[in-house]
Amino acid sequence: MTHASSPTPLTPAVFHILLALFGEDRHGYDIMQQVRDESGGRVAMGPGTLYGSLDRMMDAGLVERAMHKSSDPRRIYYRLTAHGKKVLQAEVDRITRAAKVAASKKIKIANI
Repeated sequence: MTHASSPTPLTPAVFHILLALFGEDRHGYDIMQQVRDESGGRVAMGPGTLYGSLDRMMDAGLVERAMHKSSDPRRIYYRLTAHGKKVLQAEVDRITRAAKVAASKKIKIANI
């Protein structure tokens, strides 16, 4: 299967969804909560943004539906694909390079 190339930089919604799914399958509400928590509330997405992004991400081969045993059969779980992990890593690398350039120009970078 070939995947359409993913544009970079990624949108904040797509980047944060990929981060939320790294290492763990999640359902929609869980993804929204994880994104809110990991972004310190700076990225908040409603269902329309989330599910529209997930549909486009599935079309691009970044995520897929995951088989998951849940007490609520209505919940759909999602997981990163191998392609999604590569795209996430490429975006993290891009952001890291940009942060290094900013630091070299003496632009203050907040402590992590």
